[in-house]
Amino acid sequence: MITELRRARVSDHPAIVERVQSWWGDTHSPEQSRELSLLLPRLFLQFFAHTSLVAERDGDIGAFPVGLHSTDDDSDAYIHFVGVAPRLRGRGVGRDLYTEFFRRAAAAGRKEVRSITSPRNARSIAFHRALGFSLEPGDREVDGLPVHSDYDGPGQDRVCFHRTL
Repeated sequence: MITELRRARVSDHPAIVERVQSWWGDTHSPEQSRELSLLLPRLFLQFFAHTSLVAERDGDIGAFPVGLHSTDDDSDAYIHFVGVAPRLRGRGVGRDLYTEFFRRAAAAGRKEVRSITSPRNARSIAFHRALGFSLEPGDREVDGLPVHSDYDGPGQDRVCFHRTL
């Protein structure tokens, strides 16, 4: 299990990228896993290490949330990406990481946490809902979900969440 939860460091970047590529290998092709890892450029740990965490045991990263506090709105925080090792899934590790992110964001005066996912990612949608996130209205519905069309570019639709702290 996890024995240490600490702030992320820039030096964690290669290990985090490697974990994204391997942890999603059971549900994604190698190319899709590589594309997922591109969502975590080094800049996130250069500029948002203060608000990102690493959970590890004996120096081995088992989970991480990469998040940030908005520079434009002092009441908002955002969880960008969360990874949990397959061997740790279903044990509450993800919930614990989100809870700690919420605690730290609230201590910094943040009132809302936001997140997004793909409308095809049913596990992520269910997870966010279970943690008390609300779905933000979109410009259309897909399978009963409010979707924001082209949110991240043409064909990159997203479901957007928010949670009051």
